Amino acid sequence: MSIIEKAASRIDLQRPSAGTGAVPHDSAAVPPQQRVLEDADTAVLAPAAVDTVAVEPAAAAADVPAAPRFSTRRVELDLARMREQGMVTAASGRTRLLEDFRVIKRPLLQRAFAERKRGDKPANLIMITSSLPGEGKTYCAINLAMSIAMELDHTVLLVDADVARPSVLRTLGLPAHRGLMDVLLDDQIDMADVMLRTNVDTLSILPAGTSNPRATELLASSTMNTLLTEIANRYPDRVVIFDSPPLLLTSESRELASHMGQIVMVVEAQTTTQHAVKEALSQLKDCPNVNLIYNKTREFPGIEETYDYHYG
Repeated sequence: MSIIEKAASRIDLQRPSAGTGAVPHDSAAVPPQQRVLEDADTAVLAPAAVDTVAVEPAAAAADVPAAPRFSTRRVELDLARMREQGMVTAASGRTRLLEDFRVIKRPLLQRAFAERKRGDKPANLIMITSSLPGEGKTYCAINLAMSIAMELDHTVLLVDADVARPSVLRTLGLPAHRGLMDVLLDDQIDMADVMLRTNVDTLSILPAGTSNPRATELLASSTMNTLLTEIANRYPDRVVIFDSPPLLLTSESRELASHMGQIVMVVEAQTTTQHAVKEALSQLKDCPNVNLIYNKTREFPGIEETYDYHYG
């Protein structure tokens, strides 16, 4: 039985009762006007997480031990605070940022659900990366995931794959949880045990999990390949967004890129050198769909700085 199938079977058995706190399974953050889009220095939102735990069903009359039933964890995103901090939310109104990410996501979605040719990598697996830290990749990954979550026909899984320096949960103001690394290390852990469901019904989060010095080898393992195949194919309406480490600093990002159907590289305007961009792109030469987001641009010299996202 596959990892996802085991998770699904556990969820199907779940029948939460009053008082258990169990919830069914499945399906950050800084103002764009400030220079705090760096992944390491992103402002933290107030956490509002609610964890659920394993629920032990009553033993049968014959005193046969009953197997524990697991429920997923639910976390509450502070959407009002995210909106105040300039993030994409459904209630933000028609903002420039929202329109930018609508433009960015459309070709990604078209490719994600286009007919796949034999041998093609799943185009619904999309990696967000950058050449160097601080260019805004986590900010873009979260905003892209939130924008796609607004679609009527798609759901989103946001994966924190920056396993050496995870920042998705921190950016969203959420505490650390087990996640991707734990699933790869322990075959007794299912996706349902670590996936976080949110109060945005179409958005779920898979944290990076426990740090491990063998992260590159784990991402290159057959277990990872199997996991990605199942994530990509189990839910036909799902887009999976991976917040990846910077390309020029870690080996994990290059290994992760080898599994992706689409890659988006964030480039910080007026800061990232042309040499760094070319060096990073050279590491993606085997990837057929590589896109660029030109981040933190100034529209007109001498005018107050604004943060735009130009897609190409």
